[in-house]
Amino acid sequence: MTRMKNRMNAALFYEHGSREVLVYGEAPIPDPGPGEVLVRIKAAALNRLDLWVRAGWPGIKHSLPHIPGSDGSGEVAALGSGVTRWQIGDRVVINASIGCSECDFCLAGFDNQCLRWEMLGETRPGTHAQYTVVPSRNLHTIPADFPFEHAAAAALVFQTAWHSLIKRGLLQAGESVLVVGASGGTNTACIQVAKLAGAQVFVVGSNPEKLALAKSLGADVLIDRSREENWSKTVYLLTEKRGVDVVVDNVGTTFAHSFRSARKGGRILTVGNTGGPQFEIDNRYIFGKHLSIIGSTMSPHSEFIDVMDLVFKGLLKPVIDTSFDLSHIKAAHERLEEGEQLGKILLKIP
Repeated sequence: MTRMKNRMNAALFYEHGSREVLVYGEAPIPDPGPGEVLVRIKAAALNRLDLWVRAGWPGIKHSLPHIPGSDGSGEVAALGSGVTRWQIGDRVVINASIGCSECDFCLAGFDNQCLRWEMLGETRPGTHAQYTVVPSRNLHTIPADFPFEHAAAAALVFQTAWHSLIKRGLLQAGESVLVVGASGGTNTACIQVAKLAGAQVFVVGSNPEKLALAKSLGADVLIDRSREENWSKTVYLLTEKRGVDVVVDNVGTTFAHSFRSARKGGRILTVGNTGGPQFEIDNRYIFGKHLSIIGSTMSPHSEFIDVMDLVFKGLLKPVIDTSFDLSHIKAAHERLEEGEQLGKILLKIP
């Protein structure tokens, strides 16, 4: 598709629904406002959030048609008024977590808890297009020799994993961590962050291929839930009936197993609910075992910078599953919906 003047190619939808509502078409190139930057997207990636935004939920707020996508990297294409830090052509990666920079949370450095918090691709037009606009403060420089694709694949999942495990979960060297799920973007990031912190990592996966990926990332103990349905008992026995210090559970419907897998005084960390947002829990485990359930979303921008610098140094490495042309957006969503991906699904922007 040829881009006309002031128009760009984009993946978008005019109504909520199945992947069939997705359209590869044209949209106006947005103009950066004061303090904003127009980024020419070179690479983008998918997250489970893209499926939920496309499907819609009661009260979701964004205009239609909507361009999804939170992960992205590219080059600065235009500057809004008042922007002095960036220059045209700068290589940048985008932090999709957008705070207002004015409320008490933002002023205290907790912009991911902003009272007027927004998410690129959820409440604002996203990265699955040739161009997107973001606040200038939401960018970070990509080194000249670092691939745009790897930056896009790392941006959301590593800041999420780092904030959950290190800042919220207070993970310490020598502790044990159970990651429920072996192959998704956030879980592969959690395995690496936990290993970098000096933890022993247990992983529960659905098949040998996914567990092989977890092992290649440093996982110490692998549990195949297709063979061990009662995997919480397996964890209990493998830890000499103690349980693990920390459980990373972003499924939600597996909380019953996670509660049983944790030691007394253990922490349950969650940043999502791929199994569904509503489920029953047995509260007796929480008070009986002195468990803490710790939730978080994204990270403050300062942590985004810190963790992306670790990625740029090669200490943390994004796992990439498949790349699709932007025009094949429906196929990319189908791949994500199947749940068989090994790492992040990328979009190549023409």
